Amino acid sequence: MNSMRVARAALRARPAMMPRIAAIQRRTYADAVPDKASFPSRNLRAFIKLSLSLPHQSLYKSQDVVQVNIPAESGDMGVLANHVPSIEQLKPGLVEVIEESGSSKQFFLSGGFATVQPNSVLSINAVEAYPLEDFSAEAVKAQLAEAQKIANGSGSEQDIAEAKIEVEVLESIQAVLK
Repeated sequence: MNSMRVARAALRARPAMMPRIAAIQRRTYADAVPDKASFPSRNLRAFIKLSLSLPHQSLYKSQDVVQVNIPAESGDMGVLANHVPSIEQLKPGLVEVIEESGSSKQFFLSGGFATVQPNSVLSINAVEAYPLEDFSAEAVKAQLAEAQKIANGSGSEQDIAEAKIEVEVLESIQAVLK
């Protein structure tokens, strides 16, 4: 008998030990973003509480975010208020934060994790992330050419592996800067 069958048998034998579930949560679609004309009151609008954190600092924190677009490994996705709770691994790419005012902030991150929690809470944790305006397209192009030369060269295995990672990240930066 495998371990899961043993656990289920034990639960059936002692139903009084099972925790009571106050409310059954159901997976639903996120709420559509209402336009300002139909919902002028801030209290009627749905917002995301966003935290974009690095190991050494909090890069962005707000309670008035309408939508966040993230580069998940499973594909780019947009997160709205009341999104299904999930954990997503992030690949190098652009995180776009759309604020209540309609303006957006863009950050490039090298990878990490996004955790969507109940009550419209989104936490993004990354090792490195920078505002997109901090990058120079010319500098990225020059660094990419140098990294590709090392990755295709005959250096040590460690140098080639590091250069391949650098190429992947720099190509991602270059793609979002266009």
